[in-house]
Amino acid sequence: MKYYQIIGGQPLKGEVTVSGSKNSVLKIIIASLLSNGKCILSNVPKIRDVEITLEMCQALGATYKWIKDDELEIDSTNLNAYTIPLEYRDKLRVPILFLGPLLHRFGQAEIPSPGGCNIGKRPVDFHIEGLKALGAEIEYADKFYSAKASNLKGACIELPFPSVGATENIMITATLAKGKTVIKNAAIEPEIEDLAIFLQAMGAIIYQDINRTWVIEGVDKLHSANYKIMPDRIEAASFGIAALVTGGDIYVKGANQGQMLTFFNWLRKAKGEFEVLEEGIRFFGGTQNLKAVALETDVHPGFMTDWQPPFVLLLTQAQGVSIIHETVYENRLGYTKELNRMGAQIQVYSDCLGGRSCRFANKDYSHSAIIVGPSKLKSANLIVPDLRAGFSYVLAALAAEGVSKLENIEMIERGYAHIKSKLLALGAQIEEGEE
Repeated sequence: MKYYQIIGGQPLKGEVTVSGSKNSVLKIIIASLLSNGKCILSNVPKIRDVEITLEMCQALGATYKWIKDDELEIDSTNLNAYTIPLEYRDKLRVPILFLGPLLHRFGQAEIPSPGGCNIGKRPVDFHIEGLKALGAEIEYADKFYSAKASNLKGACIELPFPSVGATENIMITATLAKGKTVIKNAAIEPEIEDLAIFLQAMGAIIYQDINRTWVIEGVDKLHSANYKIMPDRIEAASFGIAALVTGGDIYVKGANQGQMLTFFNWLRKAKGEFEVLEEGIRFFGGTQNLKAVALETDVHPGFMTDWQPPFVLLLTQAQGVSIIHETVYENRLGYTKELNRMGAQIQVYSDCLGGRSCRFANKDYSHSAIIVGPSKLKSANLIVPDLRAGFSYVLAALAAEGVSKLENIEMIERGYAHIKSKLLALGAQIEEGEE
């Protein structure tokens, strides 16, 4: 198990370039298997999740090579297998997204049950029902989903909840299905738009309609494409908050204001200072003027649930009483116990502390929090529980006085490319070890 030892209390200053989006690139890599050729992807983050996804592609017969540090060629010409090995069970969420490409290439597919961060129930029912509506036959047995389809056809599908993964899965599969597919109550995150633009570059007919609707008109075949992955808006927000909680000044190059509009609105409400520049966003000003806010997470265009953990850390330094209502994942606030050990004052509740309609109402899920600030943070030894909570621990360690030890750091490196070297370049004091 790898760990970071972080000496906190130092302001982070300088420039950092945000990497390509983790939440976008994995789906685009999988979608490239529809092309039966070579696709070249640029701005690809070198993270563990990308490595695992490429390994799964390789197990199916695809080949890949890194042309540059962030440029990748993936060749699916000789795809020769339709089974994702069981060893990838519970590692990532993305195996379920291989169903569409494999059904189109082989008429059948076998994939192990998906994994991912333990932040709440993340069933694949919406995925399965959506693909069944397109004509797939899917069963689950012996830790595998087995699917067959000889003639996938378009359908009108209304999702019970705007699931990002289910929207992507149906979208990928529908591109080569006969006829028109309409996905209603769909997710419309920028990462899904990124996937749609890539599919269009491959020859798909796909567009977004009113009222959270995607329309896909099936085509006979898709071709190879060259494509640049969008910047990671979660990483951009994380580095911005790092500047504020350490009293630093960081220019986050590549941060896209349009893709982060909601984040910047809430940061401005909390009196966090930032400046929009030509090629990115500058964050500065420290915590002395931060004010408490009452915030609810939601699907896009609401406040992104993946922004919540670093923003909670920011609110521990704000003056007053803040409220967080998490409406996307029911178990996402468990990490706050460790922040309290570091001196934060966070109380978690099962009540819905907000006005937004919530799936977790009257259920025993601790999905709301009251945060009293500002709190003086102190160092601690912590074990990283999941990706986004893990970065909030990094932020806390950077802001706290003293030396903190963060174990299971591999969890953070799953989603943040070159995270240690980027922080070191900003003046962080980090030593890496292994136990």
